[in-house]
Amino acid sequence: MIPKPKQKRIKNPSKSGRPPKSTRKLKNSKPNKKSLLSMHHDMLLIRRFEEKAGQLYGMGKIGGFCHLYIGQEAVVVGLQSVNEEQDSIITSYRDHGHMLACGMEPAGVMSELTGRAVGYSKGKGGSMHMFSREKNFYGGHGIVGAQVPIGAGLGFAHKYKNDGGVAMTYLGDGAANQGQVYETFNMAALWKLPVIFIIENNQYAMGTSTPRSTAGTDLYERGAAYGIVGKQVDGMDVLAVREAGIKAIDYARCGKGPYILEMKTYRYRGHSMSDPAKYRTREEVDAMRKQHDPIDHLRDVLLREGIEEAELKQQDTEVKKIISDATDVALGAPEPTPNELFTDVLIEVIE
Repeated sequence: MIPKPKQKRIKNPSKSGRPPKSTRKLKNSKPNKKSLLSMHHDMLLIRRFEEKAGQLYGMGKIGGFCHLYIGQEAVVVGLQSVNEEQDSIITSYRDHGHMLACGMEPAGVMSELTGRAVGYSKGKGGSMHMFSREKNFYGGHGIVGAQVPIGAGLGFAHKYKNDGGVAMTYLGDGAANQGQVYETFNMAALWKLPVIFIIENNQYAMGTSTPRSTAGTDLYERGAAYGIVGKQVDGMDVLAVREAGIKAIDYARCGKGPYILEMKTYRYRGHSMSDPAKYRTREEVDAMRKQHDPIDHLRDVLLREGIEEAELKQQDTEVKKIISDATDVALGAPEPTPNELFTDVLIEVIE
């Protein structure tokens, strides 16, 4: 069970070289109906995409590793609803949801999953290695915790260029025990980098529960030694995520330094498609789905706001059509030619 948590676009940087002013007044913590519907759409898009990806993996259409985001949709959707165009995003290998939330095309992502030439990495990267400079999405990284120091580098770039950007750096609860994460915390705090470290604590890492693997399970406190502010958030509630995101982004954008958000969330599937998840009971997973599902929670909010159930069903129908079309594009596209193996690859010849 998820315990209760403890605790406008800036177009031009300041010519004086000072950090941008607070953006709190530009973002309303209480979204209107249009924003609520948009978040519902984005969470549905991720859910239906991941369900289809799981199906295609079972059919042998997707090879290699495949880590699904089902159950965690509120985290990235809530935060993406309040960040700005100049902000950068980087995450781990559970990355499809982040790609879709930042506006990457479902057809391009699905094509990459199925190894097609029209995919975001031309069919050579697969599930864990996609990238979009246009959307400021810097990967998908297959090594546990490797994206965290790169996120600090993105934050350094934002500060150096004084572009008002914040580096949204996602990691899992398993990566929170990595040494490079603490080196990064130290550096980010020392230089007051505009980085938000988002720990998506789905409570099982690669298959070991947090209490069994982690001394000190309040991961939002991990930056205390460096003076980094942290907050624990109900990651199954997109509105709670959004509200926490407003405060964290405002803090980092104002030049106060990094911020840690621990999102208490839950993945419904195993660590990857090859994980039967026998370390937890079916009853536990079913209880989470029934009592804490992020899409159902937002649906209830929308119904209370006067949105008709028929409109929500229509939205789901439209999302399913998007995913169906994306799948058709992917499966109908050619695989990369052998020559593509050497494209975008640096080969150093030492004589």
